[in-house]
Amino acid sequence: MSELTSQTVVKEIRAPVLIVGGGACGLSLSIFLSSHGVEHLLVERHPTTSHLPKAHYLNQRTMEVFRQHGLADELYAVGTPMQNMRKVRWRTTLGGDGPRDAKTFHEMDAFGGGALAETYARDSACPSSNYPQLRLEPLLRRRAQASPMATILFGHELTAISQTDGGIRATAVGLDDGTTFQITADFAVAADGGKRVGPLLGNGMSGISGLGRIVTSHIKADLSAWWDENCLITWFINPESSGALGSGAMVPMGPTWGSGSEEWVIHFGFPPGQEDLLDEEGVLPHLRELLNLPDLDIEVLKVSHWELEAVLAERYQIGNVFFAGDAAHRHPPTTGLGLNTAVQDAHNLAWKLGAVLNGRAGRALLDTYESERQPVGQRNVDWAMFTALNHQVLDAGLGFSPLQSAAQRRANFEAYFADTPMGASRRARAAEVINTQRREFQAHDLELGFAYSAGALVPDDSPAPVSDPTGLHYEAVARPGHRLPHVWLTRGDQRLSTHDLCGSGGSFLLLSGGHSDWEHAAGQVSASLGVPIRHVAIGHAAEHQEGVAAWARLSGIDADGAVLVRPDNHVAWRSPKAPSSLQSALESAMRDILARH
Repeated sequence: MSELTSQTVVKEIRAPVLIVGGGACGLSLSIFLSSHGVEHLLVERHPTTSHLPKAHYLNQRTMEVFRQHGLADELYAVGTPMQNMRKVRWRTTLGGDGPRDAKTFHEMDAFGGGALAETYARDSACPSSNYPQLRLEPLLRRRAQASPMATILFGHELTAISQTDGGIRATAVGLDDGTTFQITADFAVAADGGKRVGPLLGNGMSGISGLGRIVTSHIKADLSAWWDENCLITWFINPESSGALGSGAMVPMGPTWGSGSEEWVIHFGFPPGQEDLLDEEGVLPHLRELLNLPDLDIEVLKVSHWELEAVLAERYQIGNVFFAGDAAHRHPPTTGLGLNTAVQDAHNLAWKLGAVLNGRAGRALLDTYESERQPVGQRNVDWAMFTALNHQVLDAGLGFSPLQSAAQRRANFEAYFADTPMGASRRARAAEVINTQRREFQAHDLELGFAYSAGALVPDDSPAPVSDPTGLHYEAVARPGHRLPHVWLTRGDQRLSTHDLCGSGGSFLLLSGGHSDWEHAAGQVSASLGVPIRHVAIGHAAEHQEGVAAWARLSGIDADGAVLVRPDNHVAWRSPKAPSSLQSALESAMRDILARH
C-alpha cells in the first residue's frame, strides 16, 4: 500500500464481522448474518457482481439453505425448471446431416430428474435448481443490501489485514475515489477466492494444480431448432475437432430455459502444453465446427481462460479469520460442488458467529467450523477431481483418444455406429463406461449425506449409517452430526417440512414424541441459557399426522425421546428415551454444543 498523503481521505469503520469478497459465498454469508442479527461489513474489489456465468447448478441442500432464509421461491421463479434440466447427454454435433452428425452416444437422468424424481422428492422439500452466477449474484446482492445489518462496499480493495488482541484490523481503499477505510472488526471471513487474505496471512493451498487449461465461451445464439428441451448439459465428442479433451461441454444460461435459451456457455479443455487460448474472434470458427452449424449467427459475449486445480486450504481458521468458498477449496466444476459447498460453508459459519457475538456461546464454538467443514471440503475436492478425470475414461470407453489422427477418429466413429455385431458390442461397452459418470450427475448422498463426526454436537453411541462410497444412495438419519431428515408434516391446513420448523433466526429446535414435559424443559433451559429453543411434538393427535410414521422410522427415538437440531438444520443431540431429568440432560447438551462450560 502506498503511503497516505495529506489529501487522502481516511475513514474509521467498526463492524463485528468483516467479509472480504462479494461473490456468491460472501453475499450468502451477508444474508445469513443478517438473519442472525449480526452487523457486518462486506468489501469487494470489483465494482459489480460477476460478469461471467461461472457456476450454475444449485443442489438440493443449497436450495434448502436458501429456503430457510426466504430465497428459494425467488430462485425457483427464475431458475431452470426441472423439466429443462432432467438429463445430460453426449453427442457428436448439434447440426449437420452427414453420417456422423447429430448422433447421440448416451443420455443420463441427472440432478433429480427422470427416474430419480421420486427418490429426490422423498428426501427433500427442495428440488435442485440451476441459475448461473452472473444472475444469481445480483439477486443475492439486492437481498444483502436490503438489510440494515449490512454495509456492502463494492469497488473497495482490501490492502492489509492483521490480527490484534481484540480481533481484526484491516485497510480497504475505494478504487473510484481513493478513500481509505481503517476497519476494526471482531472477526473476518475470507470469501475472496484465495486472492488476498490467504496470501497475506500465509494460509497455503495444498493439492494439485496445472491439470489443464479451460477456455469458456459465453455466447448468444438461437439454437431452438437443435437443442433438447429436457437437457441441461451436452458433452460433445466430435471427430472433426482437434486438441480438446472430449471436444467441449455446452450449457444453456437463460434467461429463458430449454431450447429457447438466449445465452449459452461452451467449455473446451486443453491438456498441459497444448493450450490453444482462443480469444473472442478466434473462437467463432471453433464453435461452428464443434456444433457443425457453419451458418449459425453467434454473438460472443466473453471468452475466459482458467486452470484446472484441486486444492484445499491448509487452515479454515487462523485466529479470528475464517476461510470459506474458493478461499478454502478450489476444484474442477464437475459435480457442481464449488458454489454449493461455498454456500454451505457460509451457512455453517453464520449461526456460530451469531451465537458468539450475541453472547449465547463461548468463543470455542467457532473452532468447530474448521473441524466440521474442512473434511467436507477435502471430500468434495477429491470427488470433483475424480469426476473430472473420469471424462477421459469416457473417451477411452468410446474408443477415442486425443492422440488419434482425424482419419482414425472418423473410422472409429463409423465402427461405433455401424449396424453390426461389433458396433453393438462397442455401444454396449461404451454405455457401461459412461454410466460411471453417475457419480457426477446423480451424487445424491454426496449432496445431502455429508455429516460431522466432531464439532458442535454431542455424539451418541449409535452406529453411523454406512455411507455409500459411490456417492449415489442417501440414507436419512437423525443422528448427531447428520442433516435433519426431511419429513412432510401437517398442521391444520398447512403442510410443512421438518426443516421449516427451525426458522432462520438462530434458534434451536427440539423435536419430541408425545412427552409433554419436553416442552417445559425446553422453556426452562432457554430461559436459563438465554438461547431460544423451539419445541415441537411430532405425533400429537391434533397435528402432524402425515409425517408421524416417517418421523418414527427416521428419528431413532422412542415416544418419550427427543432430537435437538442446530440453527443450520444439523442434529446436535439425541435422547432416544426420556432421561431421569429432561431439563438437566438438555441443558448439559446445550452447554456442550455452545461451549458454555
